[in-house]
Amino acid sequence: SSKVLNFDTLKCGNCAGYVMVLWSVNEHGGSQNLYDYRVLPYPLKLTEAPEHWPPDIQRYWLQAQKSLEVENWDAAAVMARSALQIALRQHKATGKDLKAEIHDLASKGILPPLMREWSDEVRELGNDSAHPKPNQEPTSEQDAKDVVEFLDFLLDYLYNLPKQIQDYRSRRENK
Repeated sequence: SSKVLNFDTLKCGNCAGYVMVLWSVNEHGGSQNLYDYRVLPYPLKLTEAPEHWPPDIQRYWLQAQKSLEVENWDAAAVMARSALQIALRQHKATGKDLKAEIHDLASKGILPPLMREWSDEVRELGNDSAHPKPNQEPTSEQDAKDVVEFLDFLLDYLYNLPKQIQDYRSRRENK
């Protein structure tokens, strides 16, 4: 074969450790000079939930993030939905299902109308994984990422923004 395997040593952007990158150019050439690569050891993604989030939300959010990293789309969607439901219930949402709980918080003014509108589309994405049926299609990569992204925005709105405002007010009072 005319394939050439290249070895490079690079400094990891996450941990500042050195990693070895093995890569090669497609041996068949053509108009698309595609290649592949492997990084050894695999760089660590330092994913941590903010300490001001409740522990159960931290746990489910972290599992959703790690499931995305290993491309486990069904698990990512289910863990994101679980964190979402806990966050809603901690904010006293009521309703027979996730959709009703989101609408409840929106009707109380806790969630803005835009989040409620977006939830009507995104909430369904993880529904099949949470309530599986025989022979159903698996959760797609993009659907899992969309559900986790929605969760991230919701947690920013329900937990991070109030914490930032509280921190700001504390700094002003201490001046």
